[in-house]
Amino acid sequence: MQALVIGSGGREHALAWKLLQSPQVTRIYCAPGNGGMQQLPRCQSVALAATDIEGLVRFATVQGIRLTVVGPELPLVQGIVDAFQAAGLPIFGPSRAAAQLEGSKLWAKQLMQEAGIPTARATGFAELSAAVAYLDSQSFPVVIKKDGLAAGKGVTVAQNREEAVQALEAALAKPGDQVLIEEFIPGQEVSVLALTDGQICVLLPPAQDYKRLGEGDTGPNTGGMGAHAPADHLVTPEGLARIQTQILDPTLEALQRRGIRYQGVIYAGLMITPSGDPYVLEYNCRFGDPEAQVILPLLENPLDEVLLACIEGRLAQIQLKWKPGYAACVVMAAPGYPDTYERGIPVSGLDAAATTGALVFHAGTRQAGKQLLSDGGRVLCLTGQGATLSEALRQAYAAVEQVQFPKAYYRSDIGSHALGPAVRRGVIPTP
Repeated sequence: MQALVIGSGGREHALAWKLLQSPQVTRIYCAPGNGGMQQLPRCQSVALAATDIEGLVRFATVQGIRLTVVGPELPLVQGIVDAFQAAGLPIFGPSRAAAQLEGSKLWAKQLMQEAGIPTARATGFAELSAAVAYLDSQSFPVVIKKDGLAAGKGVTVAQNREEAVQALEAALAKPGDQVLIEEFIPGQEVSVLALTDGQICVLLPPAQDYKRLGEGDTGPNTGGMGAHAPADHLVTPEGLARIQTQILDPTLEALQRRGIRYQGVIYAGLMITPSGDPYVLEYNCRFGDPEAQVILPLLENPLDEVLLACIEGRLAQIQLKWKPGYAACVVMAAPGYPDTYERGIPVSGLDAAATTGALVFHAGTRQAGKQLLSDGGRVLCLTGQGATLSEALRQAYAAVEQVQFPKAYYRSDIGSHALGPAVRRGVIPTP
């Protein structure tokens, strides 16, 4: 079977790597892929953008692609699944209508409110003056969310009125822009992803993503600077069952009531309060990045079998199996990320990194002759595995130390939410 992976980041590298472990997968095409994906055996990059829907449909038709997996959210929101389905091509991901769950925060908030799903109180605005006036009735901090896709960076936790007004001005800068002003809910964030065939949801191990740029969760939001799974320090098996019955099953039912059949990944970004209650912060309509890089290595099933079961409406027939232990990843970013960052920085030492046992996923690289160069904000994602979270982190950081990447930036405190502040001091506790 030939498969097509759409996208060019660390998530897509992890998807291609996992698909290639299946004996049924003979070749993978990556569109457009990256410098690491094209080094995988039986993997070929295709010079097609992830948003070139017409070109991708034509390519998949000519090549006889039996499974297409969409990594990033933009082509999903633009309707790539609808186009593939119209051409009779099997594709994993939600339709354009279903992808509104991520494509519009206002739409998703209304769905949650109608379904009684626990989420923060919020009000939407399209005019700056009305939004600013509303601030006077709120206590701080408040959360400002720009409607629409923002690559994980469209959220501001404003500590005071001045910060809130600045965020509102940025979010409502163009005609047609909309914004949500939301109450702040304290706690720890966790990502709970579920596979669905439109009939049932099957939850994956919870993961914890470290979104802030700086140590100790400071600085701006990024696409994610690291993650680990399972996040069992926050979500017990009983807690996961509660999230299924109170959040993910009702989400699927609410979509069904709207006449939407959702097939793919429903990603619930949750806040777990100090009392243990889960609240939905946002939904995504695809695998998370870097969550995929710590969840997929733990999956024992052939990935193609699982994804095809979702496409074909027979997920209930699949029993997911998971490796014992933990996975943890550390993202190495280009200087200046997440704002203006450098490209074309030489990267080496990846063979030495792999000798640590860690997985090396490329997030933003390109090959220029024999030289690997940076080609994005997040450049590499190093994933370690171990019987304990501490072991997984040690392996990931050991791999980071082998990479030669001038001026690379990474957080040294991935894992601190689970293991405590000692990780911030560069000491990973021994189990």
